[in-house]
Amino acid sequence: MIIGSVSENKDTEKRISVTPDNVKKFISNGFKVYLEKNYGEHLDINDEKFAVNGAEIFSNKEKIIKESDILLQLNLPDEDDLRILSPNKNLIGVFDPEKNKNIISKLSGNKINVFSLELLPRITRAQSMDILSSQANLAGYKAVVDAFSFFNKAIPMMMTAAGTIPAAKVLIVGAGVAGLQAIATAKRMGAIVFATDVRMASKEQVESLGGKFLVVEGSENLETSGGYAKETSDEFKKKQEELLTETLKKIDIVVCTALIPGKKAPLIIKKEMIKVMPKGSVIYDLAASQGGNTEFTKADEIVDMEGVKILGDSNLLNKLPISASNLYSKNLLNFVINLYDKKNNKININLEDEIIKKTLVK
Repeated sequence: MIIGSVSENKDTEKRISVTPDNVKKFISNGFKVYLEKNYGEHLDINDEKFAVNGAEIFSNKEKIIKESDILLQLNLPDEDDLRILSPNKNLIGVFDPEKNKNIISKLSGNKINVFSLELLPRITRAQSMDILSSQANLAGYKAVVDAFSFFNKAIPMMMTAAGTIPAAKVLIVGAGVAGLQAIATAKRMGAIVFATDVRMASKEQVESLGGKFLVVEGSENLETSGGYAKETSDEFKKKQEELLTETLKKIDIVVCTALIPGKKAPLIIKKEMIKVMPKGSVIYDLAASQGGNTEFTKADEIVDMEGVKILGDSNLLNKLPISASNLYSKNLLNFVINLYDKKNNKININLEDEIIKKTLVK
């Protein structure tokens, strides 16, 4: 049984799906591993580091795609590469099924099994495979670090003979995995941290990290059974706007993390709200690639709105590609092991397994 992976488009994706450590683990589970030449060179991981752990390196990408029983990627390969895939092969990654519905439907029609891991159910058994959590953790940390680098004042309170510098005040919008990591990071760096979320269940988590939770009336009803935030009503949005507008008058840095799976990011911070923020404030929008949580977010651009800087990356994890790859590749390893019937050396598409059923896209 062959595990394969080919290089991503490095202009948009610097993470890799297989690391040298995981090559060793795949081989110990009975797989062969095929990788494209210079697969990790851009991360200073040369082919020798993969080969010494047992990977076979090929300059012929077509051979890898043709012969691999399981192809591990981050993004959906381009159409020329997908044409090479033959029936009963397995493609695993993060493929945005809503956006790529037609392509995936065609693959499924050709008897190719497509697994998209952002669809994993939020159950205990799936935690080691949860790519959204592993990547969001890093994104929450990096968003705070980047936002602080654009802020022209010190973050912690400093008492000096020349006077006292007050601590920066930070607001985290959305207290999911990324938001909680952002709170923890900002607190460690000495900021005073506030947070808001439509799910009241987040209150205890925010407060356990030292943040102050801002309560919007009606929050307790806005969580799905899967643990995600629901889309809010117009009445709730109005109450949220009033609370945020008042809070933003004293906030130096905002980190937005609010996303609804499979939909455009909710618009939370509007022009009139930005106007009340102190000049020199910074907003980092982690939802930039899905339209943004502010009215003026532009992915990969810094927008200056009346003295407030608004920024966000289309792929923030390209700034932490080694750490992100290490976590992502472990998620993939755990998913493959769950999918693999080692005794009979075959892939077992067991649709009674909730993990397999939810991630298999047709």
